[in-house]
Amino acid sequence: MFRLWVSTLQLLELFVSSLVHLLFGFYIFSTAVAGDLSQTINDLFFKPNLASGLQNDEVEKQKTTTSADDLPPIVLVHGIFGFGKGKLGGLSYFAGAEKKDERVLVPDLGSLTSIYDRARELFYYLKGGQVDYGEEHSKACGHTQFGRVYDKGHYPDWDEDHPIHFVGHSAGGQVVRVLQQMLADKAFKGYENTSPNWVLSITSLSGAFNGTTRAYLDGIQPEDGKSMKPVCLLQLCRIGVILYDWFDIPWLKNYYNFGFDHFNMSWKQIGIWGLVNCLMGKTGPFASGDWILPDLTIQGSIRLNSNMQTFPDTYYFSYATKQTRKVMGITVPFGLLGIHPLLFIRVLQMSVWRHPPDVPPPYKGYRDKEWWDNDGALNTISMTHPRLPVEHPNHLVVKDSECQPLQPGIWYYKIVEGDHILFIVNRERAGLQFDLIYDSIFERCRKHAFRKKPTLPNQLNQ
Repeated sequence: MFRLWVSTLQLLELFVSSLVHLLFGFYIFSTAVAGDLSQTINDLFFKPNLASGLQNDEVEKQKTTTSADDLPPIVLVHGIFGFGKGKLGGLSYFAGAEKKDERVLVPDLGSLTSIYDRARELFYYLKGGQVDYGEEHSKACGHTQFGRVYDKGHYPDWDEDHPIHFVGHSAGGQVVRVLQQMLADKAFKGYENTSPNWVLSITSLSGAFNGTTRAYLDGIQPEDGKSMKPVCLLQLCRIGVILYDWFDIPWLKNYYNFGFDHFNMSWKQIGIWGLVNCLMGKTGPFASGDWILPDLTIQGSIRLNSNMQTFPDTYYFSYATKQTRKVMGITVPFGLLGIHPLLFIRVLQMSVWRHPPDVPPPYKGYRDKEWWDNDGALNTISMTHPRLPVEHPNHLVVKDSECQPLQPGIWYYKIVEGDHILFIVNRERAGLQFDLIYDSIFERCRKHAFRKKPTLPNQLNQ
């Protein structure tokens, strides 16, 4: 009887969790519509002024009028379940922040594909050509080696003399780090001159550098950080994605794409028995583990970080979000008026998460309480800077003056009160804080992160 009661509670919990995530998805899309409409209205009457508050006299003397084509691009990289320019009816994942500068690119990468695959896609989006996932990797993961073709890259001149600023939200921050390491390793066939100096700066918003305990709550097994529990939210997600790709409805895929086209899961290619094999877990991205959730576990992040460096000539800055506070030694959600009701549940779950005592910890020295502060999707400890398996050079920033002049090769980070979607989708939720964050990011890219001399958009020269 007791076991039946426990099973009933587990099914009830799964139902409630699924309902929450469905409502959360609806919230994302509905607030995105509202956010874009409000942004359009604001742009009719107000033009963002990035020049306010600029006080660096030395840089002011070096200002020269530059066209948008002369500016190093600022590339905004979305996170999990995200989308780029032109998707979802033209909605903005970054809530219109891309309009704050004259040369901003917003690529559309696989929303659920692995960090590795997304980094490869990002390279060819910028340089042009057909996405090459690499022969060895493709064979190991069971997908085709080549993917989407970019007839013309969005920045074909990209090289060490024409570097790029990257801004990544959530998993997007880790995607950019993997890409920079690939550039250092000269991992792109036909491009033997790549180097980490192709990346001028990396800015992370709620970046997934060291994994998240959310992955275990949603269904990844803490034993290995790869496989899924038989009954969990992620199993429902897996089935939905497989069916979505199998039906392969063109207009729907153009509207939103999970990014698994290189796995060839369309009914036209695998038929009904191929669908059965995918659903049974014998083939496809969920069978091989080549999708994003395993990369977002603590173990998966350690595997990625083991092969990545912080480079001496690149500028690094991160904003770590936090929606918790300690009250009498207990970590609890705070700011009930500022946090979305659906995210409140997720913050609460993560603030009481404990690693199963009968399972080896993900790393030596792991302590639950260090991972309790969170923003509803990621743990705050994970967002500040790469720290596992080896901590990278870092500096906590309380006041902006503490990091001026900005030094390369160091992860400067700020702790910001807010949930995981505060600075995306709907700018109205963040209010003034939205403008303060993005204005400071673009100002830092244009004025403080440079190797020769800063190049400023025309609006900063007036």
